[in-house]
Amino acid sequence: MINNIKLDKFRDIETPFYYYDLDILRCTLDLVKKESELAGYKVHYAVKANANPRILKIISSYGFGADCVSWNEISCAISAGFKPSEIVFAGVGKTDKDISAALRDNIFCFNCESMPEIEVIDQLASRQNKTARIALRINPYIEAHTHKYITTGIEESKFGINTWEIEEVVKRVSSFNNVKLIGMHFHIGSQITLMSVFKSLCTRINELQEWFTSRSIPLEIINVGGGLGIDYENPEKGPRFQEYFSLLNEFIDVLPGQILHLEPGRSIIGQCGSLISRVLFIKNGSNTMFAIIDAGMTDLIRPALYQAHHKIENLTSKGNIYRYDVVGPVCESADTFGKFIELPETHRGDIIAIRSAGAYGEAMASRYNMRDLAKSVFSDDL
Repeated sequence: MINNIKLDKFRDIETPFYYYDLDILRCTLDLVKKESELAGYKVHYAVKANANPRILKIISSYGFGADCVSWNEISCAISAGFKPSEIVFAGVGKTDKDISAALRDNIFCFNCESMPEIEVIDQLASRQNKTARIALRINPYIEAHTHKYITTGIEESKFGINTWEIEEVVKRVSSFNNVKLIGMHFHIGSQITLMSVFKSLCTRINELQEWFTSRSIPLEIINVGGGLGIDYENPEKGPRFQEYFSLLNEFIDVLPGQILHLEPGRSIIGQCGSLISRVLFIKNGSNTMFAIIDAGMTDLIRPALYQAHHKIENLTSKGNIYRYDVVGPVCESADTFGKFIELPETHRGDIIAIRSAGAYGEAMASRYNMRDLAKSVFSDDL
């Protein structure tokens, strides 16, 4: 809950802006650190969720690794204090430039998604006289029951190596001089709220473990990726980390000497962030009222891109409840944060909070319509 002290400060800050409650962030990190250490798992924060430099520095201070999908993310992570030896590099389209830079910095592992990618990594590693550690991102054919744009583990996805390719890929990899296979990697989607989905993944991992074991192929790591969802309807409710870690511990058969890795992003940063905006106008339509605010899809694209739901609150009005379409100023009909949202009677100048915007808000911001990028405000700045 955004308290009255913070709200008084909000009135003096130019909107829109991203507000980060660092107490919530640290509380979440404390829980992840505790649960992962009890289980003996290695956590890599998914930088794509939010790469704000201050956020990254706080997360790195907990001793976590980083999961990156571009060289720029790797560079930002290292600048924020993440150790290269604890950085994994994922992504279906790594460029030669990015791969070469990652090799120079001796990152922990490349999560590889195709045979052509592995061939290029071997060639580039040879030029630097290095051996690249790789994990095979395997497509487990599991439906994540989330939005189609953030489902990544189904058949005919651009992501991952198909199970029917594994034998040939492993055979080819064994013939290379400059790559070393150290594990398997999975990522079946994002904003997953059904624990049964992760249980299905565990079963698939065990089946693949048996395949590698039967062929005397040792694997140092099993990387289950990320995807744990948050409750967008109830921003005060934390992610289900204890249940998640307990499930992994119960259902994955980790072999002696293996370490389980995971890559949470949204579940770490999502609930600590809000997008704060002001009402510009109230406009009466034929069948609805529009609350036009100064934040737009350029500041939080999830509702426009994924039809995603965020809880919307009027922080400065306590009047009777009305229903509004909360929309932004961008010249696109998709620039809508929510329809028929129940809010206290809303007026020009009221302060609006769009909650659970810590993940994929600032990280996906753009300057479409030549809009300014919203700045970041932290709870300990106020």
